[in-house]
Amino acid sequence: MKALLFAAGLGTRLRPLTNDRPKALVEVNGVTLLEVAIRRLVAAGCRELIVNVHHFAEQVIDFIEKKGQFGIRIVLSDEREQLLDTGGGLKKAAWFFDDGQPFLVCNADVLTDMNLARFYQKHLESGALATLAVRQRITSRYLLFDEKMRLSGWKNAKTGENKLAVRQLAVGSQTPIYPIPQTSYLQYAFSGIHAISPGLFNWLPEGEGAFSIIDVYLNAASSGQVIGYDHSADAWLDVGKPESLGPAAEFLKKNRNFAG
Repeated sequence: MKALLFAAGLGTRLRPLTNDRPKALVEVNGVTLLEVAIRRLVAAGCRELIVNVHHFAEQVIDFIEKKGQFGIRIVLSDEREQLLDTGGGLKKAAWFFDDGQPFLVCNADVLTDMNLARFYQKHLESGALATLAVRQRITSRYLLFDEKMRLSGWKNAKTGENKLAVRQLAVGSQTPIYPIPQTSYLQYAFSGIHAISPGLFNWLPEGEGAFSIIDVYLNAASSGQVIGYDHSADAWLDVGKPESLGPAAEFLKKNRNFAG
């Protein structure tokens, strides 16, 4: 299995810790978030990994080399000239996924005890273009799903903005099924963990530059092949702010195998 690890973020919410290091190298219980994320992917079966870098990129490169690439093949997707956001980052790294097989995508600043191998297997069984790990939690932005957990839209709870997908009757049909009433949508928060099939690359916009992968998913949702995977029963934590470091430390104490 191959995977993409997003580690290029500026980490502005974690300042001052990120004034002299990338967010991915912030330590919890003496272990960097990057190491925890890589070891989790390796445990799930990942043997080839691409990591995007931007903020203090040299530190990430040196760290991976000092760790002997964690016993797998690791290459870098260099975004030092321009931070590309999640969609642009995926597009720049697309060359790496040349074997035609589905792959995992994860954020380096997310901690969860979700079984990544099982998640990947569920994606393989579904035949979907993309499977998005989601949870029932309070957030400012929600993904909207129909009763079959097919992605149907996106909602900003603070501004009231909605982006709705339009689904076709069948592949190649010119007659769309218009969005179902908003009140019947299931609302979930995205967990920053994806399983993607190479067919999704056909939905990437032309040209270069930064863009969100959520917009790609909303476009591809017209196919009915972008689905949600509810893992609300699993522990999950976004290590994005200084106040999250305490809970992160407790999480790693309970899950010592995460640090290898």
